[in-house]
Amino acid sequence: MILITGAAGFIGSKVAQKFIDLGHETITIDNLSTGRKENIPKETHLIEGSCGDKSIIDKLNSYKIEGILHIAGQSSGEVSFENPAYDLESNTMSTVLLLDYARKKGIKRFVFASTMSVYGDQEMLPVTEESIPNPKSFYACGKLASESYLKIYASFGIETTVLRLFNVYGPGQNLDNLKQGMLSIYLAQALNNEEILVKGSKDRFRDFVYIDDVVEAFIKLYLRTWKGYNVYNICSGKPTTVSDLLHGIQLHIGKEVNILFEVGTPGDQFGIYGSYNKISNDYSWKPNTFNSEGLKLMVNWAKSQKHD
Repeated sequence: MILITGAAGFIGSKVAQKFIDLGHETITIDNLSTGRKENIPKETHLIEGSCGDKSIIDKLNSYKIEGILHIAGQSSGEVSFENPAYDLESNTMSTVLLLDYARKKGIKRFVFASTMSVYGDQEMLPVTEESIPNPKSFYACGKLASESYLKIYASFGIETTVLRLFNVYGPGQNLDNLKQGMLSIYLAQALNNEEILVKGSKDRFRDFVYIDDVVEAFIKLYLRTWKGYNVYNICSGKPTTVSDLLHGIQLHIGKEVNILFEVGTPGDQFGIYGSYNKISNDYSWKPNTFNSEGLKLMVNWAKSQKHD
């Protein structure tokens, strides 16, 4: 049985479903704070609660866990400034508790969902796994701390891998959460309010990677043969400006909307995109869905949700 934390969420639910399709038994821990219970595949057993709560982790003792994919966690830089203690529990304490559980139970495989936010603003682009992290938010600090814990726990014999996810998007993303996910925030506003509030410059840029490609990365990295500690960027390798993103959204929804600008949020990165050469060379992973196609798929899905 594989533990996939956060299976009520956007990424976790799709990773869990893919493992089920491949014939694996799955279990999840999720506090349903931003995810939805109906997202969890019906074959996945749910332990409801926080991964940062040891009493919840202890409930795993009733199951035979063979590996862990830790995807759950608070995922907004903005929210991390509003409640640093919750962010620490959600993202760092949860990782420590799960790693310690794995060590005590002899679980040898652990994949962690980290973030491109650990890089902060970098002079040399694209960023590689060798770029020196420069976190600008409490969220990024917590994720980077978790990476360090994984590296130490690898010395105890746990095979640990970090996936630094860039801006993941696609059908199924939470359109109600307006504090996480640049594309989903703008798209939800365009469809619901017919205007988009942009916090920061239109010249900022991001690296958007489609959900199906991200799921494939989790599957490949978990099922592979590996040793020790590894870090991989999961990205498209292409920068997209806020201005281009706004244009694409309006193009695919079929109308222009009013665009409003205000000051940026604390800890926001100005611009970043990554290189996926390392994971491509090691495990032949590369993105297969690019922005124009992926954005169209997401907009069509979002429009269908609005009319349901």
